[in-house]
Amino acid sequence: MFQHAFQANHLQNGHNGSVKESSKHGWNNNHFPPIDDGFCKNSAANFRGRSTETSAPDPCGPGRMRESLEGSCTKTKDPVQLQKRLGLFSGVALIVGTMIGSGIFVSPSGLLVRTGSVGVSFIIWMACGLLSLLGALAYAELGTMNTSSGAEWAYFMDAFGSAPAFLFSWVSTLVLKPSQMAIICLSFAQYAVEAFISECNPPIIVVKMVALLCIVCILFVNCYSVNLGMAVQNIFTSAKLIAVLIIIVGGAWKLFQGNTQHLSNAFNNPTPSMGVIATAFYTGLWAYDGWNNLNYVTEEIQNPSKNLPRSIIIAIPLVTVCYALINISYLAAMSPDEMIESEAVAVTFGNRILGLFAWIMPLSVTISTFGSANGTLFAAGRLCFAASREGHLLDILSYVHVRRLTPAPGLIFHSLIAGAMVLYGTIDSLIDFFSFTAWIFYAGAMLALIVMRYTKPNYPRPYKVPIIIPVIVLVISAYLVIGPIIDKPQLEYLYTILFILCGLVVYVPFVHYRMHPAFMNKVTIFFQMLFEVVPTSQMAMFD
Repeated sequence: MFQHAFQANHLQNGHNGSVKESSKHGWNNNHFPPIDDGFCKNSAANFRGRSTETSAPDPCGPGRMRESLEGSCTKTKDPVQLQKRLGLFSGVALIVGTMIGSGIFVSPSGLLVRTGSVGVSFIIWMACGLLSLLGALAYAELGTMNTSSGAEWAYFMDAFGSAPAFLFSWVSTLVLKPSQMAIICLSFAQYAVEAFISECNPPIIVVKMVALLCIVCILFVNCYSVNLGMAVQNIFTSAKLIAVLIIIVGGAWKLFQGNTQHLSNAFNNPTPSMGVIATAFYTGLWAYDGWNNLNYVTEEIQNPSKNLPRSIIIAIPLVTVCYALINISYLAAMSPDEMIESEAVAVTFGNRILGLFAWIMPLSVTISTFGSANGTLFAAGRLCFAASREGHLLDILSYVHVRRLTPAPGLIFHSLIAGAMVLYGTIDSLIDFFSFTAWIFYAGAMLALIVMRYTKPNYPRPYKVPIIIPVIVLVISAYLVIGPIIDKPQLEYLYTILFILCGLVVYVPFVHYRMHPAFMNKVTIFFQMLFEVVPTSQMAMFD
């Protein structure tokens, strides 16, 4: 095993032993030897996210013009690679399982607080679902056009080049994905601990320790096996849909009994301001977040040109309908004021409806949040893998375990940052930061789609949306970013923008000018041997 690690690293350094001289991509010192057997033309420039505009036949096979983006020319030779193991059911389970997490159990009261109106909050719930569907359909075109993993990172590489793609990987790897996982794990811990403490609020330190334990368990599952990770995802998604069905049936029973008083006067309160509506959208969209997670793992989807859009078209309307019926069920069992006062709306609902079986609700929430955290880490590790493979992150993050074929270093890296956020952050502060930053990049993805319609019109697009869809999502995304700043300016928004731009301080020397500190070679060797991982792009040399 360690022999393979040393062989891979030796080949990385080139025949002259100099890492710096053989590096073509800054931090990623992978060395591609010349190949004269029909290897994809311009593969060094096109590898993982870039392609020329020509539609000439691909040496990899007829009708496969963009296989260089997928790395298929080398995959057939690589004994170590990420396998295509996700079918339609697993794709739907990943989207649904990630979207239905803690949001629907935490956000209903948050929306009511911010809007002050049952009717307006319900409209925002539906609008969030429609916006998520439109955004996901646009992502389906992007994902079938470029089937590299990494989602926005790959699309920014195609449309804008290296610098914007690096800024996305910089923010997503250090902040967005870890904060998303930290929020979900904190929610998991809150509900799990409350099941054992009924007379007082659970100690914060206990909640944080349980959240850390959750992260460790999910990390183990995803490092051990891709099949195990997806099996956990499929099982937990099925279990949470059963829990959703229990809530819907309970609410229908209350409505059948005539408890409609909280729904009859839905629009009595004043209409909130536009800025307030934008911040309310943040709360609702947090419950829908995860609609783009399947795009992070497109290299592992079987027949992505069909299964990616199909998964999206099935999953997101399903989640939207579930959320609408869940909110109606909540209002059939309790008043808006009671929902606002409740720190655990689903638990309160269970106490009102289920009687002796009220324990099902806390259990359902813990199952739901655990499954959502599992899907979040599953996708986040692939972003590290794709970006570092292009040289935008540390080499070691693009390596794959030689036996289990999982991107273990990327998974571990994300988990460590998420654990730090669990220790030093709170749910509310993390949600606000996550939502504001995420929609900056969602807008960028819509702009990338629009730009490539004109700059790369000959790219094959197995699935194509009307141009009005990305335009609508782009306008709404800009509103969601600008609206809160105008309504209530805060220094935190400025700090967020500055943090994004600080990525250029790292990008210029280490990516653009390809500086490679000498000590990083020893660091890479150490972690390569520790984790028993190898770079997929080098393993073909051993055949």
